Amino acid sequence: MRTNKSRLNSIVRGFTLCAALAFSCAPAAALEKVTYNMAWLPQGSSIGVIVAQEQGLFEKEGLDVNIVRGYGGNRTANELDQGQYEFGYVDPVSLILNRANGGHIRMVGAMNTRWPAGICFDKKKHTIKTLDDLKGLSMGGGSASPVQNVVPAWLEQNGKPRDFIRLLRMDPAVIDASLVEGRIDLAECWLASNRAVIQRRAAQAGVELGWIEYSDFGLDAYGSGFATREELIEKNPELIQKFLRGSYAGFEFALKNPEQAAQIMVKMFPVVDPEVALQQIKEMNTLIVDPGAKEQGLGYIRPERMQSTVQFVDKAFDLKGKISADEVYTNALLK
Repeated sequence: MRTNKSRLNSIVRGFTLCAALAFSCAPAAALEKVTYNMAWLPQGSSIGVIVAQEQGLFEKEGLDVNIVRGYGGNRTANELDQGQYEFGYVDPVSLILNRANGGHIRMVGAMNTRWPAGICFDKKKHTIKTLDDLKGLSMGGGSASPVQNVVPAWLEQNGKPRDFIRLLRMDPAVIDASLVEGRIDLAECWLASNRAVIQRRAAQAGVELGWIEYSDFGLDAYGSGFATREELIEKNPELIQKFLRGSYAGFEFALKNPEQAAQIMVKMFPVVDPEVALQQIKEMNTLIVDPGAKEQGLGYIRPERMQSTVQFVDKAFDLKGKISADEVYTNALLK
């Protein structure tokens, strides 16, 4: 009897130990994997997502975010629509054109709360203060770039002929160098993106870079923001909310700690130049905060500015009212 009782006690103790070990060693809930496409190379425009990943802000939301490079706005928008990833950095031109061609993506949070592009030039060769100073100058743009339509529409909006600037179709890879080397007069340059790169290259070549902003001459429009598919909005809005919370927390960090944010970017992407990264992040900090929507918080999309954006794109690409402002964005997931 004693032997049987001892065996029983041993079995009970063993079972209890196994149960305790099983409970204590049970795996934590698996993180939900999603992918974010930056639409280009690592740069200040995506610093919120980069910080959120490195600082564990996404992990707190239950997400494991894979950050990948992109190959331009149009391709990013189309691949997002095809379901190749969950989230993308998408400009309104590419988003609206995607929808006009039967796509189903929508902006769910603002990043560039004003149009971030301008026209850069060599200050030693040109003095450009008004649009009249642009007459007859050559401007490089990618053959498939929206600049080929945006610039003529912008000129027309300002009472100038659509051919006031001589637009050239060029390989995007050589445009910045062509400006610095004097082979073209003008090039499009973007805050939190290639403007810092061109400035760095220009300084090394002894060129003093100047620029004018589209937004200073009548272009009241949004730049890129977070976009996703309508299917995901309908089926898993909580996932989108988690991603946006983590991302905007990352942007908040970069607003308060730009130098540390630059260090984080370089740590994650060692090919990035630290000085360029810091300039891009500081530029992004001027874009992410909308003075007209501070009470609503980061990411809020103002209906009147989105209406202006859609109207401009509609005219630039002759869409004939095919896409309405209500179709291209929602603020409902910024919670």
